[in-house]
Amino acid sequence: MTPEAFRRAFTHGLQALAGLPLGAARPRYDRLCQGFAPPLPEGMAVQDGSVAGVAVRRVRPAGALPGEVVYVHGGGWTLGSVASHQGIAASLAERLGREVVSVDYRLAPEASYVEALADCRAVIEALTPRAAVGDSAGGRLVMDAAGTGEWRGPLGLIYPPVGHPTPDTLGPDAPLLSRKDVLALWAMVEDDLPEGDPALPPGARLEVLAVEHDPLTAPLEDAVAAWRAAGAEVGYRRAPGLWHGALHAHAALPAMGEAWGDFCTALAHRLS
Repeated sequence: MTPEAFRRAFTHGLQALAGLPLGAARPRYDRLCQGFAPPLPEGMAVQDGSVAGVAVRRVRPAGALPGEVVYVHGGGWTLGSVASHQGIAASLAERLGREVVSVDYRLAPEASYVEALADCRAVIEALTPRAAVGDSAGGRLVMDAAGTGEWRGPLGLIYPPVGHPTPDTLGPDAPLLSRKDVLALWAMVEDDLPEGDPALPPGARLEVLAVEHDPLTAPLEDAVAAWRAAGAEVGYRRAPGLWHGALHAHAALPAMGEAWGDFCTALAHRLS
């Protein structure tokens, strides 16, 4: 698949959701994301259950090493599930060689950001995982869970919104996620976010993955520089020529696959 073919296909899928009630949009979003996922690796087990009263999906590779990794999906806090992001969770499990516990946190507007964060923090604190990884909106949840709880393990952050996005801090518009999209989603949750200094690193050890064309990338790169200056160990890589959401198609997009592989290898080193 070429990057342009991915962009067209994902754009078409997102446009088809416009105007639908959330009850109809959510399963369609799940199917859209699932359509880019490769088949599950041989021997990988998938099991739904719960941790601390929160719904989760466990993805376990054959011969898994001890210790779990928590994964928190994206979707703008209103969409996404353990089903939509199973391809990412499965790839993470395979590359790390560990069981990944994907959190099916409560979504807005039925639930507040406070409740979504409570779900993620409850799973992390119950499992004390080897690492916690989140992409997009899930990356922000992972950052805030680490910043408001007692767990202090390594974090993996995939194009998360950092700081307090404004028209002045965001980067240029891009396909698949516009500045307007970011600001509208942020307005929905900003009053419920925990207080804190955005210049302070969310953890002492972080691996970060971004894409070139994404309004969230400029503030994320500023944050990485600030976190390093504050003493955190931060690995950073950016997939060239790609857009927000491209991780779903990492198996078909060479630039995304290479950046994702580097991210997972670096995170695996931190776990070992």
